[in-house]
Amino acid sequence: MEPTRTSIFQKPVWVVVFALTAAIAWGWAFPLIKVGFNAFGITADMTGSKMLFAGLRFAAAGLIVLAVARSSGRRFKANAGSDWWFILAFALMNTTLHYFFFYVGMSHSEGSRAAILNSLSTFLLVLLACACFKSDRLTTRKILGCAVGFGGILALNLGGEESGRFTWLGDGMIILNAICSALSGLMTRGLSRRVDVFVGTGYSLTIGGVLLIIPGLAFGGSLPQVNVLGVVCLLLLIAISAIGFALYNKLLSCNPVGKVAIYNSLIPIVGAVTSCLCLGETFHLKYALAGGLAALGIYIINKGKN
Repeated sequence: MEPTRTSIFQKPVWVVVFALTAAIAWGWAFPLIKVGFNAFGITADMTGSKMLFAGLRFAAAGLIVLAVARSSGRRFKANAGSDWWFILAFALMNTTLHYFFFYVGMSHSEGSRAAILNSLSTFLLVLLACACFKSDRLTTRKILGCAVGFGGILALNLGGEESGRFTWLGDGMIILNAICSALSGLMTRGLSRRVDVFVGTGYSLTIGGVLLIIPGLAFGGSLPQVNVLGVVCLLLLIAISAIGFALYNKLLSCNPVGKVAIYNSLIPIVGAVTSCLCLGETFHLKYALAGGLAALGIYIINKGKN
């Protein structure tokens, strides 16, 4: 059998290419969601419509990942019947709960602010990985990096009312989303032991998306107005999910968490800059401070040996 270390997803050059692709794509998701809300006429109080919008995105992305996995001959069967319970739990954490909180939070927060706050998931994942996996040791460097990163998140709440304050429906939901993201990242290695990671990702997105669509419809969700801009935003978000999750989950399954997490430092920066450019949001000085500290924290965690 060919050694696992020869996998393209463990070769340094391709780790960089794939991780950068996922991070930059996810950064663009922040303004696209806000533009999509406006295009479809989804307002902050339309929880069912937000769930429907998210569900359509992830169910479609999951079906695309599964179709690609099928065409490339990947193994679809789980190792045991009980493994389906793990796959369902992963779908709930990685997609349903994760993006329910995310979409609610995004509708009550500026995209640039949410992008930086979302970096909390990286630091939580690093700390949880050190507690759960022998290959990820807790070091002074990681503690310092997390402290700097958390400092960046706290910096978001500096300044006056005009530059944004903490809100439970905005920042609170994004924090819950970050916790779900970290926990699902931790579960990725368990997923890879039960089913092919690409197939598991497809299952997760499809099942999780359906579990958003059903309650979304039950709560009276709809897309009040359908137009070209909204459809384009939805298609771009579907592509971001299919590509981002497939690459990132595979990288997490066969590399130390820290080796992959460093590239997530781009997400808050790309998200904040693109939100300000695309949405006309004011770029406050504290966004630069918070984004810089978040990026520095992730760099400190990952410099040198992981």
